[in-house]
Amino acid sequence: MIAVDWGTSSARAYRLAPDGAVLARREGADGILRVPAGGFPAALVEMVGDWLAAGETRVLLSGMVGSRQGWQEAPYLGCPAGLSELAGAVVPVPFDGASVRLVPGLSAEDAAGTPEVMRGEEVQILGALAHADEDGLMCLPGSHAKWVRVVRGRIAGFTTSMTGEAFAALKDHTILGRMMTGRAEVGPAFEAGVARAAEAGGLLHHLFGTRTLGLFGRLAPEESASYLSGLLIGHDVAAALAEPAQVLLVGSGPLMALYGRAIALAGGEAIAGDPDAAARGLALIGERIQWA
Repeated sequence: MIAVDWGTSSARAYRLAPDGAVLARREGADGILRVPAGGFPAALVEMVGDWLAAGETRVLLSGMVGSRQGWQEAPYLGCPAGLSELAGAVVPVPFDGASVRLVPGLSAEDAAGTPEVMRGEEVQILGALAHADEDGLMCLPGSHAKWVRVVRGRIAGFTTSMTGEAFAALKDHTILGRMMTGRAEVGPAFEAGVARAAEAGGLLHHLFGTRTLGLFGRLAPEESASYLSGLLIGHDVAAALAEPAQVLLVGSGPLMALYGRAIALAGGEAIAGDPDAAARGLALIGERIQWA
């Protein structure tokens, strides 16, 4: 089977053995925003045409490719949902030479009844579970970080924080970035930001301190990005963890280390999940699909 995690800005494709093992993989910057109208069949052939020519006849897609801006919309499936529910709700897509299916995203509501949505993360979450009936709390760091409750192997609910996108916007488009060099990384400045997030005053007040600490020489330009990241992630972690807990981190890249350190500073325990969780989740869903 071919599995593709196809997002807004990039796509990751996997050729999977019948037992779900990854036989080959490739990643590129051809996210859905780079595909012209009506161009998804050609984009898929360009991405995995050699695998199709080699005899693969089943293709399972997840992520923003199933959104209104993607190949074809796959309606959101309400939580709670697990592997069987997702497999039963896949959407067939017309394509010459192979059976193509889209995994639907998930929807939920927060405690106030405000809608929550995800596309693509659901396969990572279910692929990261060590046991089919597992309970736990997961975090998927990113531009839109997800905090997910899993109950007996099903996604029971989740919340989204625009942590990564807010960091980029504040750094690149506000006065805070004028005195900022370097990148965010774990260290004393990041930890100072996390500690500040635990104090009174609120995020909007804390953010301005990124500038004033720099003005008075208490925060070097090369430390400012780390401090700002610590503030944002610290507030996100504090809101998600009412009390110290074990958190399974799912994803890859530098945000994993930043979130892991912030969770530890909050008294929790962060455990890094499988970086190939998306491939495993797609394989598990594929096993349950009625392809004929």
